[in-house]
Amino acid sequence: MQGRRSDESPGPDHPITLTPCPTRIRVLHDGHPVADTEAAIRLQEASYPPVYYIPRDDVVMGFFGKTRRVSECPYKGTASYYSLNIGGDVIEDAAWSYETPYPAMLPIEGYLAFYPDKVTIEEIG
Repeated sequence: MQGRRSDESPGPDHPITLTPCPTRIRVLHDGHPVADTEAAIRLQEASYPPVYYIPRDDVVMGFFGKTRRVSECPYKGTASYYSLNIGGDVIEDAAWSYETPYPAMLPIEGYLAFYPDKVTIEEIG
């Protein structure tokens, strides 16, 4: 596709770093835990706030349903989105995941990240 960047590696003009998070990360909705991990990956992209990617095994996936929304990132690949449903309270597109990221981002493959304006993200420790 002309004009579209794909599988572009991060570089000096748009740095992305992935580091294991040394602390515990908890994600809550109205005080109810929906994810809890000591194995998060912290992604720092350019000047954006850091994002924590959490392994699916540490997410209560029964609260989440995949939506039809997708988006493209020239550095990470195609993102899929998940809505959160607890007791009938539905938060659309509360989380996203790169199911098959570009090679430079393979460590976040299948992990979920959460919008901090839709859930509470706590860094403990």
